[in-house]
Amino acid sequence: MSTATSSETKDLSPVSTESLAALLVTRERPPRPSALSTSLTFGWRAILKIKHVPEQLFDVTAFPIMNLLMFTYLFGGALAGSPSDYIQFVLPGILVMSVVMITMYTGVSVNIDIEKGVFDRIRSLPIWRPSAMVGYLLGDALRYTIASVVMLSVGLLLGYRPDGGFVGVVAGIALLLLFSFAFSWIWTMFGLMLRTEKSVMSVSMMVIFPLTFLSNVFVDPRTMPGWLQAFVNNSPITHLASAVRGLMAGGWPGVEIAWTLGWAGLFLLVFGPVTMRLYNRK
Repeated sequence: MSTATSSETKDLSPVSTESLAALLVTRERPPRPSALSTSLTFGWRAILKIKHVPEQLFDVTAFPIMNLLMFTYLFGGALAGSPSDYIQFVLPGILVMSVVMITMYTGVSVNIDIEKGVFDRIRSLPIWRPSAMVGYLLGDALRYTIASVVMLSVGLLLGYRPDGGFVGVVAGIALLLLFSFAFSWIWTMFGLMLRTEKSVMSVSMMVIFPLTFLSNVFVDPRTMPGWLQAFVNNSPITHLASAVRGLMAGGWPGVEIAWTLGWAGLFLLVFGPVTMRLYNRK
């Protein structure tokens, strides 16, 4: 019995520092991954989450279709004389509204990862720090693209005819995706600041609903009171909807495009650094 005990004691003796150091330096360390590769990896992770939980595509498919059908056939006759005429105006607006509203799920995803502890694991990796945040946004860009394709497909079946053709439609969607990427940094910041995903959704909806409905998404703001026109005409959603509508109609609304790009740049410059500061200190 004592012989067995002494044998086990010998086997469990500590490893010397020299032998451990020699073991660690015998192999070359793998190269540090680039910022692009890590961002794409986290973007692929976000896409895989969609694959394993396809129910989250409901808000980019059924919800936009429901809005388009409801507003076209309930209000089209009253606002434009007929649903076929109204859909030419309202479809780009509802497309903007639908994509902008689902940007809040970026912040929700960040908050869920914090709750589950995945966030701490990601922060411990020797990678470019912003890559996790950029990956969230790249994954959501796929959701925005799906929403755009679904909306346009249904719109074409209902009679929508973009005079800008394929080029105008692609340009409008590209501008919408760019703006949504920048706009998502706001909700990413909320995802880091707030404690629960329900809080993130509540705060996000309080901001998104006034911005989308107090705009020219559904009606021309010239019919609104003067004090309300002042707000609506300077809203980033109004500039975005006007730019997308103009591009799809075959025009080149340079002023609205410039305003949209300016708003997108402002969101990136303001909320990007704030989000990364919260990320590093979380």
